[in-house]
Amino acid sequence: MGVLLAVSPVVVILLLMTVFKRTADVAGAIGWIYTALIAWAFFGTDWPVILIASLAGLVASFPISLMVITSIFQINVMEEAGAIKRLVVFMKTLASENRAVQVMLINVGIGTLLAALGATPVSILPPIMLSLGYSAFVAIALPAIGYDALCTYALLGVPVVVFADVVSRITGQTMSPAEVGLFFAQYMPVVTSLIALSMLWLTGGWAEVRRGWPAAVVTGLVAGFTAIGMNYAGLPTLTGVVAGVMVVGAMLLYLKLSGKKLIERAKLDDADKQQERKMGIALAVLPWILLVAFSILTNFKAIGVYEVLFTKISMPVSIIPGAKPEVLRMLWHAYTWVLIATLIAIPFYKMGKDKFGAALRKTARRVPRPAFAAGIYFAIAYVLNHSGKVVGVAGWAPSNTGANMVKVVADASANAFQGAYAGVAAFLGLLGGFISGSETSSIVMLSKLHFDTVDVIYATAGDERIRAIALLVAAVSGIGGGLASVISPAKLQNAAAVIDQIGMESKVIKSTVVISLIMTSVAALLTFVFLSWLK
Repeated sequence: MGVLLAVSPVVVILLLMTVFKRTADVAGAIGWIYTALIAWAFFGTDWPVILIASLAGLVASFPISLMVITSIFQINVMEEAGAIKRLVVFMKTLASENRAVQVMLINVGIGTLLAALGATPVSILPPIMLSLGYSAFVAIALPAIGYDALCTYALLGVPVVVFADVVSRITGQTMSPAEVGLFFAQYMPVVTSLIALSMLWLTGGWAEVRRGWPAAVVTGLVAGFTAIGMNYAGLPTLTGVVAGVMVVGAMLLYLKLSGKKLIERAKLDDADKQQERKMGIALAVLPWILLVAFSILTNFKAIGVYEVLFTKISMPVSIIPGAKPEVLRMLWHAYTWVLIATLIAIPFYKMGKDKFGAALRKTARRVPRPAFAAGIYFAIAYVLNHSGKVVGVAGWAPSNTGANMVKVVADASANAFQGAYAGVAAFLGLLGGFISGSETSSIVMLSKLHFDTVDVIYATAGDERIRAIALLVAAVSGIGGGLASVISPAKLQNAAAVIDQIGMESKVIKSTVVISLIMTSVAALLTFVFLSWLK
């Protein structure tokens, strides 16, 4: 009975989203209320514990919730300034003579770059794909799946940064994003290659796969090994940016060696050419150029700024009694620099008060629900993690039941799956990503479960090996959470809405759910290979 109650919050949220068609923010709010009631009524959790843990979760969500706010503001400014239109015109000229290369360039290369910089591929790319002659089905599906493999490095590495913080809290040992990022990066060459091939299949079936597989494999290997190299270089937060640029470069070189044109302007109409005359491409992407420069400045350790912002000005905030403080690092996190880059670019755009005011109004309208959704799943995770506790004289102590919801599920999972759990974790991550709509939220919700379960299954393995196994299992769960993007109702509906094809997302998801399950199965199998390599 305890296990059923402990997993029931996930079941309730899943039913709210699939059966009752509630959005992620509404399902999250109801899910938090339900989780709080279960933690109190059946696991003996004090209400102050529930409320304070929820607050700690909301604070811990800042790397993603504040990034959502600042990135939406940035995109709105760029839209009002005409920068996004100029970018669209540029992308329309790329690789029109080779469809496979064009798909890779736009949806993996540029899509990954956009996602890394905080833009939304499912909002920007579908109209471009449609204007290039692709069907509405393809225009919705490809932007949603193109950056999935490197979703861990989206938003300037927010998921991997949050994962490092979560692991540090669980283990009590500080780990850098680069250290934990390698556990994710080792999956990238295989998973990205398979995603690239699946995009060709979605575009034109097996005939397109046969024609374009070399471009897909090159794309996957370039992106994958770039991810590995960036983590070894200690720059995981720039992985998505560099991988996107490398894929674009690789595809342009591939075209050149094939004797095809790199740029084809025949696709441009008079309106496109007028947009070109209004703004240069460098000015259009100025916020992103500045953001990349700031990211190098704040992450490249040799410069010295990283140590100051990450360690010396870490801004710790003690919320949960007896627990490690939540470390804000507001001057280091990407959301601060997204805001600064945007504000610097505004004078160069010469927007005027009307357009700037329109950008602010759009932001005020678009921000609340996704920002709330980003935070509420962190709050749920923290309630789950601290369930079964009461307020004691010296801090929080176990309640009379002595049962923690995560521990109950971990013990049951260990008994049910034993050594197979490492593979099961990938599918749990897929489920977590589907429910929350975010790999980061999935990581926060499930990481403690994975560490507790690994502790039970591999109890005799030794502390260092247990930690390595737990990191690997939690990482593949994160990979699964990233692969959920292509089956996320919110993301697919967003892509359908921008090309006035609401309803098409249900057709898309029937195909993409098969792809996501295949990709997750491959990631699960790779986990057993990587487990055999651990010493």
